[in-house]
Amino acid sequence: MKILLVEDDPTLGDAVMVALRQAGFAADWARDGVQADHALADFSYDAVLLDLGLPRLEGLDVLRRLRKRGATLPVMILTARDSVEDRVRGLDAGADDYLLKPFALDEMLARLRALLRRAHGVADAEIRVGRLCFDSVKRQARIDNAPLALSAREIEVLEILLNHADRVTAKEAIADRLAGWDEGVGENAVEVYIHRLRRKLEGSGVSIRTLRGLGYVLELAR
Repeated sequence: MKILLVEDDPTLGDAVMVALRQAGFAADWARDGVQADHALADFSYDAVLLDLGLPRLEGLDVLRRLRKRGATLPVMILTARDSVEDRVRGLDAGADDYLLKPFALDEMLARLRALLRRAHGVADAEIRVGRLCFDSVKRQARIDNAPLALSAREIEVLEILLNHADRVTAKEAIADRLAGWDEGVGENAVEVYIHRLRRKLEGSGVSIRTLRGLGYVLELAR
């Protein structure tokens, strides 16, 4: 999962970025509204954490431009503005959640996971396909009751495929979701992660099928 953090406070931004990466998310950090608007127009994200009081372009304007482009990804506003009017304006502009500063990082992560589950039509923290179960909170996968030994990158790829189970996910989309501005992930690396996951999923009744020229599908083994 790839998150865009939009925050001009360097101390808070550093703390949130560390929390996101420790929780297994790929994340980019935009420090003003114009940078955020360009990032959201040019790159794909799964969710946005958005401050309101931003340099160069207000957070609400960033949000309105995002929604005007037809983007439906979840947006959580992070702000010190605590009036009812501010909350109403944020939600009416297209925000999905509103968290007041100062906040606990654990609560922010829990709300973010809930937004992502709803965005993917998943009500439970656990995603199941056949005998494979993935816990999106603990970031753990298991077959029946046996845990799978997966690297952080393998977990990210598996979660992407599980959230699109029985649908094609392009190799380029997986690479994009794994990469941040400060680190690139090539398509060859994606192939390596897929190969490793296939080996570890053997005997689980779940397979990853390659559709040449299109991408990958996680599905029940045939």
